[in-house]
Amino acid sequence: MQLLGGGVVAASYPTLIEPRWLKVQRETVALQRVRLPHPVRVLLLSDLHRSNVVPYSMIEAAIDLGLAQKPDLICLTGDFITRGVEVDLAPYSAVLRRLSSAAPTYAVLGNHDGGHWAGARRGFTEHSVMDRILEDSAVHLLHNRSMTAQVRDSRLQFVGVADLWSLETDADRAFSGVDVGSPVILLSHNPDSKEILARRPWDLMLSGHTHGGQVILPLVGPRYAPVADMRFVAGLGEWNSRWIYVTRGVGNVGSVRLRCRPEVNILEVS
Repeated sequence: MQLLGGGVVAASYPTLIEPRWLKVQRETVALQRVRLPHPVRVLLLSDLHRSNVVPYSMIEAAIDLGLAQKPDLICLTGDFITRGVEVDLAPYSAVLRRLSSAAPTYAVLGNHDGGHWAGARRGFTEHSVMDRILEDSAVHLLHNRSMTAQVRDSRLQFVGVADLWSLETDADRAFSGVDVGSPVILLSHNPDSKEILARRPWDLMLSGHTHGGQVILPLVGPRYAPVADMRFVAGLGEWNSRWIYVTRGVGNVGSVRLRCRPEVNILEVS
């Protein structure tokens, strides 16, 4: 009977336990082109994937963990939903408003949030629903645009681009008017977008999309990592004298994670 019980726990672990076992992941990022006079604490959340397997309660738990770290700024890098039929405007806006009420909050959309890729997979053909949710929650949607943030004596430029798979990325528009005298933090859901943004002036790219591989098998590696460049599946990496940080994200697709816990990210940027 004990062996049977142990087998049940082992079998249920990747579907019932690890996908909900949130952790706080911390990283220090020393910018290379332009430094900040004092560190700025950035909360990064991504791939919330509100769905029938990722309830609002789990998203609230991630927000609780993140806000407990007292961030100066908050970044959300897309895939707020999995499929359009599973989203409710008012409740989701109320959940996200907790973030914008605590600190300036910036966001970009992901491939699941609407557009070319989502429309071909029974999702939204465009992203007006997510636009409305973010507007109602007072989150700044950086859909091919930029904004300036001031944290005490530190000035940063935030640039956001549309998701690579949505076929809406407009780098000219996104970087128009960006002040290269300040550090530039780029929000892009898919880290593969670095290739088409290589000539643009950014210092740190924040991304999600990969779920960190979601299932990591011994001797095999990540089984779910929808990117061409497998160097950027999770964590901090250097690329062309700048940084890319890819979070494992909060939610999941398919209600499974193995050796790849969901995470809330705190970046000390200087």
